[in-house]
Amino acid sequence: MREQQALPEGQRAAASPAPVEGMAAPSPTLRIIDTVALTVGIVLGAGIFKAPSLVAAQTGSGGAMLLAWLLGGVASLVGALCYAELASAWPHPGGEYHYLSRALGRGPAFLFAWARLTVIPTGSIALLAFVFGDYATQLVSLGPYSSSVYAAAVVVGLTAVNIAGLRQGTRTQNLLTALEVLGVGAVIVAGLLLAPASASAAPVAAPSGTSWGLAMVFVLLTYGGWNEVAYLSAEVRGTRRSLARALLVSIGVVTALYLLVNWAYLRGLGHAGMAGSEAVAADLMKRALGTGGAVAISVLIAISALTSANATVLTGARTHYAFGRDSVLFNGLGRWHARANTPTRALLAQGAITLALVGLGTVTRQGFQTMVEYTAPVFWLFFLLTGVSLLVLRVREPGAHRPFRVPLYPLTPLLFVGICAYVLYSSLAYTGPGALAGLAVLGTGAVLLAVEVARTRRTPRGSQRRARLSPRLQRPKEAT
Repeated sequence: MREQQALPEGQRAAASPAPVEGMAAPSPTLRIIDTVALTVGIVLGAGIFKAPSLVAAQTGSGGAMLLAWLLGGVASLVGALCYAELASAWPHPGGEYHYLSRALGRGPAFLFAWARLTVIPTGSIALLAFVFGDYATQLVSLGPYSSSVYAAAVVVGLTAVNIAGLRQGTRTQNLLTALEVLGVGAVIVAGLLLAPASASAAPVAAPSGTSWGLAMVFVLLTYGGWNEVAYLSAEVRGTRRSLARALLVSIGVVTALYLLVNWAYLRGLGHAGMAGSEAVAADLMKRALGTGGAVAISVLIAISALTSANATVLTGARTHYAFGRDSVLFNGLGRWHARANTPTRALLAQGAITLALVGLGTVTRQGFQTMVEYTAPVFWLFFLLTGVSLLVLRVREPGAHRPFRVPLYPLTPLLFVGICAYVLYSSLAYTGPGALAGLAVLGTGAVLLAVEVARTRRTPRGSQRRARLSPRLQRPKEAT
């Protein structure tokens, strides 16, 4: 497919949400390198230091384990191709919220936006903040609630950095991502070059279908987060294919790093050693560098969690902003701070809800696990619906300008939908009460949706209604 050059003026106007009169709106200030740094920073989080031992325990050999990580990269690439088409055709700070509204209507879009506000990014930020707190506590303990104190401080600090402005947020992210990649590189070097090769050990029991499926749940959880870049689609410089390039480059970088780091674990610890490890990265670093390696890996994991949390804070608030522009109940979130080029009110609301979730994790005393259970089923439900949206929009708006088209259509989006359905089932089958809590919070959104619809019907059809509804969420008349 030929590269799209500068867009005609009319298409440029459709590329981002039209600003409401008197209000500031997002502007294209992000370079591709900023977008790649954000995506890699979100995906390459603390999971790669936790999940490999769990994956190894569910696979029968080192080769099968590496295959699982390769398949995770392929599955992420399939999803990224679908998102690249949606984001290049309809760049919008609402990301999936905009696609769902355009394809499936305001009901699913409202529920998704409610889930974004209360479950998905807020739960992810709290999860990552607890990871930071757990490892920071190993270095300097602040008492019996040390992890929670650190987690709350992370939420407040990163929210403040991003309220200060987009430039400050992206500069912080680029620095943290560089440190994170260098740290993962250090683990790779330690495992492949410094640690003595592990003696061959008998493989663990061959996996059943169920254990292989559980392994893929852990793998895909570790790959998760690349979709967050869709919320920056209206702020990326260049042509509308720039975001597609950033997504594909990011997935390629992450897949390569994940394969290398798991190869390093495998060489240094052996497959059985990985499967039996409680802290696979720390065990590898101890083997390569002695007791000082444990301290080094604790610092590294804390940096990784901080990197992913900062990127999620930055991207998560974009959906809340788009939601506020279209909602009667939540219109206070739809304000853009022109000087800082950031959605300040949305960031404040996101930070407050995340602090409440940190409190929930403190009460349960299982912060990380509680947040995983809380977010996973809701996340995969809306991932699935986004894949459906691509199929619907191909039929409903066939004439829309699509600078990037997903290859092998419709097989690729159908495969993505199938993957999402499988992981949704698995996340319900293998998680505990936290999953029910997340679904219950999502259910309250249905009540708020009814209130929203009732209030919208009472709103006059004149300027007040048009000011609340984003023009880009109204389907073009020519689209049938």
